Amino acid sequence: MSNNPILCGAPVLVGPGILPDQNSTTADDTISQHLQVDAVLHYATSRVIPQQTMDEIKVSFDILKSLTPCNFLVFGLGHDSFMWSSINPRGTTLFLEEDPKWVRAILAHLPFLHANHVNYRTKLFEAEKLIEHYYNEPDCSASKSFLRGNHKCKLALDMLPNEVYDKEWDVIMIDGPKGYFDKAAGRMSAIYSAAVMARNRRGSGVTNVVLHDVDRDVEKVYAELFLCRKNLVKGVGRLWHFQISPASDVNTTDFC
Repeated sequence: MSNNPILCGAPVLVGPGILPDQNSTTADDTISQHLQVDAVLHYATSRVIPQQTMDEIKVSFDILKSLTPCNFLVFGLGHDSFMWSSINPRGTTLFLEEDPKWVRAILAHLPFLHANHVNYRTKLFEAEKLIEHYYNEPDCSASKSFLRGNHKCKLALDMLPNEVYDKEWDVIMIDGPKGYFDKAAGRMSAIYSAAVMARNRRGSGVTNVVLHDVDRDVEKVYAELFLCRKNLVKGVGRLWHFQISPASDVNTTDFC
């Protein structure tokens, strides 16, 4: 996993000055530790700052630390993607990115990241009309709640890779697509689709949804409409953390 000759040749420590027990350390554990050390060196030697603050990052870090290995879906691919992947080394971490050139640029430097290009059907300036569309289109309703092939509901991400639909995601982070100018895709579809995925969860437990940039009107309005205030468990800076139960566990046919 590492192209760094120092890391490849160095023993992995499990504590200050403590070598792992070779009889109990698995290959996966060793790879995970190397990946995390690589991530530390990557950020220690980089001048690029992750998009989130330290306090905001810690919210998602604590969630992942308690669940890893888990299924972690991230809307957006950025300078912090190596960090998120290294925190969940033996789980599945998938990044969904709107800009194909950016995907190629990031993967050229970090080829082990798992990322896919996504085409969005929305524009930020349509945000208000899309709420009207949600109320008027039966295929957008919470009672139906489906994404794959849902062409009628403009908020549904209907053409994602099958892996997205087939997996149950323990953590969903929404830090993309762009949402700061009128012709940007906006995060309306990402928020709606995350809510649908969480409601459709078949396994036990909740889905943790982390939404960044809630200081912006669209993120805040759509979060309250689909992720719901009653599910909000923590807010730090510009980040909200929701825990959403499967629809089968709650006595309502609405998102909220």
